[in-house]
Amino acid sequence: MGIFDKIKHAIFGEAVAAPVAASVTPAPSPTAAAPNVVSAATPQPASAASSSQAAAIDIVPLLDAAVKKSGQKLDWRHSIVDLMKAVGMDASLVERRELATELGFKGDPHDTATMNTFLHKALMKRLAENGGKVPAELLD
Repeated sequence: MGIFDKIKHAIFGEAVAAPVAASVTPAPSPTAAAPNVVSAATPQPASAASSSQAAAIDIVPLLDAAVKKSGQKLDWRHSIVDLMKAVGMDASLVERRELATELGFKGDPHDTATMNTFLHKALMKRLAENGGKVPAELLD
């Protein structure tokens, strides 16, 4: 599992698991439906339910809660280091360089300011592509 996947799981993990389990409603008993009539309560396939629910996962309250839980003053909206700390990950330079490789950073890995800015923007974009609801101002 790569660094991005660890971050995604740390943010989405429980938020994805709960709605998917609750999304399938049981079908009524065969005696409750008339013969040859398709019931409106037919369960949705799990894949359709999970994909529609995954698109609705708002990262803001999840990350705000993670910051509060951490007990630290962290600015996840602007700092990749703070975001990683908020979700309980190692925000070391080694980890960020590995994430930079995963996300396609082409710049100088020794220019940490530029790399960190790239990482934050690329991470927000990738979270949005993977079912996260990311505020527009964080996608610019």
